[in-house]
Amino acid sequence: MSAKPTTKQLGRLHVITDESIQRRFSHAKLAGLAVSGGADAVQFRDKRMGTRKLVEAAAVLKRICANSGIPLIINDRVDIAMAVDADGVHLGSDDIPIAVARKLLGPNKIIGGSAGTMEEALLAESEGADYIGFGHIYPTSSKEKPTRPRGLERLKEVCSAVEIPVIAIGGIALSNIEPVIRAGAFGVAVISAVCSRKNPEAATTALRRAIDRAAATMDEEESSKR
Repeated sequence: MSAKPTTKQLGRLHVITDESIQRRFSHAKLAGLAVSGGADAVQFRDKRMGTRKLVEAAAVLKRICANSGIPLIINDRVDIAMAVDADGVHLGSDDIPIAVARKLLGPNKIIGGSAGTMEEALLAESEGADYIGFGHIYPTSSKEKPTRPRGLERLKEVCSAVEIPVIAIGGIALSNIEPVIRAGAFGVAVISAVCSRKNPEAATTALRRAIDRAAATMDEEESSKR
């Protein structure tokens, strides 16, 4: 199963910066290390900062990402994305509706929608999302989850059902990233697999290589069938 194509620059390796599960690196430092390591999208999420601090931090991340030509996606907060002219937003079920965000941000910005079920994925697609953030795929310690992991079979079903790319999230690490890509995910989003590592840059590089290797293998397999 191959990943869905896209005309927008979504990125296949999204690193979500985090200052709650670790205190060694700031959002800016993590973004810089992730970009250097090969991440092609950065997501900024912080539920503790006030709005002014969020704007200040997002502006720094925007410069880091813009200098490397990769998108910055703001989690949850459309107002912060608009304030720093971020490349897009990622929205959960309790955030501003995707359709409203699209009206505010316009057609060219990236909008991702979180989903944990088939119904949520189809709804996000119908509302105008550019990609689905589906998970959690595996058990994860980065966020407390009241539901069980969705697993690879459910991921495969969602990837087959929607016409937009799926970014898998939740418990994804170097040891299990290949089957996620082979299940049809366009890419992955990670937190602890980068942020909690001693060397975030090297961890990012290893994840990037694993994604590229899995995608290349799938392309070769599809070519051999033609």
